[in-house]
Amino acid sequence: MDENIIISKPELFEKIKHNFKLSGANKFHVVADFDRTLTQAFVNGEKIPSLMYLLREENILGDTYTKRAQEYYEKYYPIELDPNYPIEKKKKMMQEWWEKIFDLLIESKLNIKDIERVIKNDHLQLRGGTTQFLNFLKEKNIPLIIISSNGLGDESISAYLENRGKLYKNIHIVSNSFEWDNEGYAKGIKKPIIHVMNKDETSLSEFPFFREIKDRKNVLLLGDSLGDVGMVSGFKYKNLIKVGFLNEEIDKNLEKYKENFDVVILNDSDMSYVNEMMKEIIK
Repeated sequence: MDENIIISKPELFEKIKHNFKLSGANKFHVVADFDRTLTQAFVNGEKIPSLMYLLREENILGDTYTKRAQEYYEKYYPIELDPNYPIEKKKKMMQEWWEKIFDLLIESKLNIKDIERVIKNDHLQLRGGTTQFLNFLKEKNIPLIIISSNGLGDESISAYLENRGKLYKNIHIVSNSFEWDNEGYAKGIKKPIIHVMNKDETSLSEFPFFREIKDRKNVLLLGDSLGDVGMVSGFKYKNLIKVGFLNEEIDKNLEKYKENFDVVILNDSDMSYVNEMMKEIIK
């Protein structure tokens, strides 16, 4: 097996896969994070963590926004990555970060056209093999629920996928959402704010697509953060496979990821293992 693929408990994992095989595609759905999960964390050696990053790096909203957003990033991002930071305190800090960044975006006159500009940037790329993954789910009519704390909201993820011809009807997006004025400027953010540490508080039963997944009790979860494990909290699944992408600070984080994910994929590797597993469990 590829040295970048770690199976936490091989025997248990094989049993879970067997249960998936018995049930078939119509009992299966996928829940995934977006940034650094369906997309690459690094492109040509450059760290590209999110659409928000591109907004800052391209200086689209001007020097004041770029400077303050960078200061927030340098303060809060190390906290997000720290596996030993107390959970409740981390939740509070992530909420604080996102409230500040949304206030800054509105203050800096974020316009819907700025999002259109960002999503066309080639620096943010789908993780290798993600196109095949999305095509497979479409072909088998398997729902994909994207739950993202993306700072540019569900509009940006939808536009990004649509721009690449991948916004299929089986894809549903749960993310932050702006309120826009008549001229296309952000004037508010809909509550509650979704950040990396409160996805466990997002109840899928509140969304219209829930009727499509409520009887699909076998779930594949994909994420890059320990907080992503909470994306299925409150959903009464029967079998669950959790795949975690550990893109950086591997020595510091590996043991925690092995405790929380069934499969850990290291070093920003592609989706090859996930795609092969999908073909194995969904005939």
